[in-house]
Amino acid sequence: MRLIRTVLIVVTVIILCGCEGDKPTEGDSEAVELLLYCGAGIRPPADELVETFGREYNVKIVTDYAGSEVLLSKIRLVRRGDLYMPGDRHYVDQAREEGMILSQESVCYWVPTILVQKGNPKKISGLEDLLRPGLKLGLGDPNACAIGRATKRIFAKNNIRWKDVENNLTYQSLTVNELGMQIQAGSLDAVIVWDAMARYYSEYGDQVPIGAAKNIISTVDAGVLKFTKNREAAEEFVTFLTSEAGQGIFKKHNYRTEPPE
Repeated sequence: MRLIRTVLIVVTVIILCGCEGDKPTEGDSEAVELLLYCGAGIRPPADELVETFGREYNVKIVTDYAGSEVLLSKIRLVRRGDLYMPGDRHYVDQAREEGMILSQESVCYWVPTILVQKGNPKKISGLEDLLRPGLKLGLGDPNACAIGRATKRIFAKNNIRWKDVENNLTYQSLTVNELGMQIQAGSLDAVIVWDAMARYYSEYGDQVPIGAAKNIISTVDAGVLKFTKNREAAEEFVTFLTSEAGQGIFKKHNYRTEPPE
């Protein structure tokens, strides 16, 4: 299974490399164009942030949404682009260590949470309940997306063996969004997602919070890539993300702009 997932990630990167994103219209011919690699879980506020910034600053931002690790692999491969905003600071730090980041800023925070079917029919109250025999569990692939890596670290922090988790692991996703969709479809009993993402599926599922002492908070950073040909515009976008207007858009979509206590 691990080999199959690795092959799928490589294939995904190759396919993404052939995708150029949205093309500018004739009216955008004079606008500066930036390429933003963005974690799929950030898409709801990112769509509005990109549209608002583009309109106010006359900058065209092409967005490439995928799992954080998938995007990092693509950046390494294509060696181009302007901005990288994955689902956890870890990936930007990794890119910085490899000499691919000029600057970075924290823009929002995520708290992992358990999302179960509406009404919680399996009576799940915490992480240990996810090991019950017969439970259908979905998690992010730690080799593809930020929520997957965070989830694996949470189990390790709580001395829950990964091989025990795998007994119920019936679905692994390349993005956090896919996990919410599985709850919506009624295909799984429980998944672990970001709290902001869980709110989008409140009609279909309920949150079971993971206690603060057991949880691991994710800090989302936006980084300017060293490959940028429009550094000033790229840095202006990061500044916009941290501005009152940008933070307001994150809040509008239920993304935390202050570190959870």
